[in-house]
Amino acid sequence: MKTIAQLGLTTLVIIALLFSCKKADYASEEAADYKTTADSTAVSSSAAVQPKNSKQKFIRTADIKFKVKNVVKSTYAIENAVAKFGGFVTYTNLQSNIHDQIKTKISQDSTLETTKFSVENNITIRVPNTQLDTVIKSIAKQIDFLDFRVIKADDVSLKLLANQFSQKRSATNEKRIEKAIDAKGKKINDIIEAENTLASQKEGNDSKVIENLSMQDQINFSTVTLQLYQNETIKQEITAGEKDAAYYKPNLGIQIIDSLKTGWYILQGILVFLLNLWPFILISFGGFFLYKKYSKK
Repeated sequence: MKTIAQLGLTTLVIIALLFSCKKADYASEEAADYKTTADSTAVSSSAAVQPKNSKQKFIRTADIKFKVKNVVKSTYAIENAVAKFGGFVTYTNLQSNIHDQIKTKISQDSTLETTKFSVENNITIRVPNTQLDTVIKSIAKQIDFLDFRVIKADDVSLKLLANQFSQKRSATNEKRIEKAIDAKGKKINDIIEAENTLASQKEGNDSKVIENLSMQDQINFSTVTLQLYQNETIKQEITAGEKDAAYYKPNLGIQIIDSLKTGWYILQGILVFLLNLWPFILISFGGFFLYKKYSKK
């Protein structure tokens, strides 16, 4: 009876532990889901959504800085998402910044090289205006920590309308100037002045056309600037160490032989030098004998 009671108590303890672990796992998963949802909500907003049946024309831009777990992998994921939704990358600058580099000699011929560095990437992308919110939500999946997010929507409807009116006025003026040029009886100076005015009118009209095309392109494709970075990374590798100069010196026996050879070469040089002076030596000996001979007399 006592054994049955102990077995039942043990079973209750195991069930309680399993329930506690499952509850902790659920709480952990719930916290992770909340973090992902919070990041996605913080990055995306109604400012990135294209209004339906709106007459306004908006130029939307976004500027986002955030930390990721791996810059290289996140870069590939973002580039794939951008291409998937009809966008394209206009600029990317992936680089590693070395903060510290330490070399530690661990043996006579090996060195441990420790490098502390961080990886970052600045990306500029263009995405269809209707897909801006979708692309930003895809980018939010890569975020580990959000530094800031700025979304702008500039209404350029009136600017486009003003340019259109300016183009119409310019076209009317061009026709009037062309008729004046074609009229007979005009002096050459008046024709030249009219031609210059017409050219100026056409140049101004072309500028308005190009400006409208540029704004329409910015309306159709939003520009998003991303700044990605990750935590500092440490990389260690063993490389071949540099040997000391003494390591390459020959042994004592070779040094003795080299010294004898060097001394012999020096002696040969001295003998050759003396042989080159034989006329002076001969004159010196002759003068010495003559001196001895005549000094006795």
